[in-house]
Amino acid sequence: MAVPAERILHAIRVLRGERVLLDADLAALYEVETRVLVQAVKRNRDRFPADFMFQLSEAERTGSKSQTVISSSWGGRRSAPYAFTELSVAMLSSVLSGERAIRELMAPPVPAKKPIGFRPKR
Repeated sequence: MAVPAERILHAIRVLRGERVLLDADLAALYEVETRVLVQAVKRNRDRFPADFMFQLSEAERTGSKSQTVISSSWGGRRSAPYAFTELSVAMLSSVLSGERAIRELMAPPVPAKKPIGFRPKR
């Protein structure tokens, strides 16, 4: 099932002059835990150069704190979130082994839905 475009557009932020998605937002879209997404990126660090992703500074983190997912067991995240540029989203699909990531990577484009009409009885 494709992710609604509205959900993706709502998650996009502009940081350091780049349109980015935060790790927690991408994890939710790919239906994996944030820690799983970050671990996959760290294992494949050579695929994610600085122009693909960056870690938020303390000032950026404070500014977006209310919009990020907070861990209930520790009272919050222990590390700053990662921001992923448009270039890195396709790369994430290739390094994540989650079912959602595989489906999204392999899914054909979804055609626009046409409204269904009913013919009046004659």
